Amino acid sequence: MATADLTVISLGRADASASEYIAEIQRRLAAQDRVRYVLHAMGTSLEGETADILAVVGELHAVPFELGIPRVYTVLKLDERRDKAQTLEDKVASVQRLL
Repeated sequence: MATADLTVISLGRADASASEYIAEIQRRLAAQDRVRYVLHAMGTSLEGETADILAVVGELHAVPFELGIPRVYTVLKLDERRDKAQTLEDKVASVQRLL
C-alpha cells in the first residue's frame, strides 16, 4: 500500500486561477476506481498500490494539455510502506496521538 501527494500545475494559462483544471482532475479521479483520493487546499492525497498511483498520475498530468495548456509541471510525493498497511487516515492519526 502506498500514499502520495499530487499537485498538477498548469503553466501558461491566461487566468491566474487554476480551479478549472483542478476540477477536471477531480472529475477524472471520481471516474476511476484504482486509487482512493482526497482533495486538500494544496493538492490531492492518493492511496493505493504504487503501480496504480503512478498510472493515474500519468493520466492526470495530461489533463491540462488536453485543455489547451502548453506546459504542465507535476509534483508527486510517494510514500510506500511494505512492513505494514497504512492509510491516509492512519498517518494523520499517528501524529495526532502524539499531540
